[in-house]
Amino acid sequence: MSAPEDAADWTELLPATRRALLHRVAVAQNEGRTPSLVGAVMREGRMVWSAARSGVEGLAPDADTQYRIGSLTKVFVAVLVMRLRDEGLLDLADPLAKHLEVPEAEGATVAQLLAHTSGLAAETRGPWWERTPGTLRPGTADLFGDRPLVHPAGRRHHYSNPGFALLGALVERLRGAPWGEVLRNEVLEPLGMARTSLEPRSPYAGGWAVHPWADVLLPEPAEDTGLMAPAGQLWSTAADLARFAAFLLDGDDRVLAAATLAEMRTPAVAPDGRDWDGGYGLGVQLVRRDGRFLYGHGGSMPGFLATLWVSAEDRLAGIALANVTAGPAVGAVAADLVRITAEHEPRIPAPWRPLTEVDPALLALTGPWYWGAAPYQLRLCADRALELSPAGGQGRGSRFRAEADGSWTGLDGYHAGETLRVVAGEDGGPAHLDLGTFVFTREPYPRDGSVPGGVDPAGWRTP
Repeated sequence: MSAPEDAADWTELLPATRRALLHRVAVAQNEGRTPSLVGAVMREGRMVWSAARSGVEGLAPDADTQYRIGSLTKVFVAVLVMRLRDEGLLDLADPLAKHLEVPEAEGATVAQLLAHTSGLAAETRGPWWERTPGTLRPGTADLFGDRPLVHPAGRRHHYSNPGFALLGALVERLRGAPWGEVLRNEVLEPLGMARTSLEPRSPYAGGWAVHPWADVLLPEPAEDTGLMAPAGQLWSTAADLARFAAFLLDGDDRVLAAATLAEMRTPAVAPDGRDWDGGYGLGVQLVRRDGRFLYGHGGSMPGFLATLWVSAEDRLAGIALANVTAGPAVGAVAADLVRITAEHEPRIPAPWRPLTEVDPALLALTGPWYWGAAPYQLRLCADRALELSPAGGQGRGSRFRAEADGSWTGLDGYHAGETLRVVAGEDGGPAHLDLGTFVFTREPYPRDGSVPGGVDPAGWRTP
């Protein structure tokens, strides 16, 4: 038997793939009329490709050039909030008023702020916050106009930039330090993101607006937005965002566990309007493109556009950064970088390997089970996990995580969060499975008293 192929032998992209990716970036920069555009691809935990196109003399950006990433900042803030949750310092169901005195949002929960269902207004009062200094809004009360709430809390998805300003203030209150400092210490430094910061650090791209009817430029301001910074202040690079994408894919126990990141990308609310191919989790945008489920975020600030999309199934991420206020559809570019790579070089699955150890009692549970007359099959997976799936292809299947008390917790589908237990019979062996009161038996409708409601004593019969 030949030795398994080393992953290092295929992580570099093929020339045809690289050219197709470069072509996509070049077309976006040209047709989007943007001074510069940087694209990058993360695969299997590291950046495997990046390229830039520039139309401005003397501007030669690369994967280490900073761009302002706008609302991509919100994902970083959400990571800080989820760290607080995992440490037990807050609950997502907590009303904000439990931690902060903000009368304008006192009815909103932490989860609603993360998912943009708090009902808060989309923007701040006063002048356009993205182009004006934060000193105009010195306190949280200065963020809101006459109608801070435009919808009842929890009723619908309504994107709110001030909502994330409040989440940044929440981090500061519970950590006792500025949110940017907390971000650097708890996320950026552990992940090796030395080129991500609240203020630009050379080399960085300048922000531009391009005239809609002429190929001329106008510089855009880059203000320190103060309390609104958690909504869109960060500067980053393609290389740093590739590191962040790798973290969003697999987690890092120094920052957040993979299970928490999976929770963040679970849809929390249906999208607003007609955009039914997209949704929102906890601080994370969710879209479907070309049959793929992508998660990440887009961002814009005056002079800049940014998007990061991750495909967990392909173990890929696409990143697109541009220094223009309006122009290229960077969200589509980032999604296309994922698609092109996946189509040119489909992921090579890891080799199948047998379990290193097995509990005979768990092995005895595998095989066919019946919910009433519906056949199911139970498989044993690594780490004592179980997978229940309908034998005929129709029904409610789920994966289950093993718990310390001998039960299992559903991870997906209809049974997500539900408890699966083995009920012992008189002989001490497994009599049936109890899944959230659903009873699964070894044969269809046995007359052993295990089926709720009982079974006709005459048993199975012909018509």
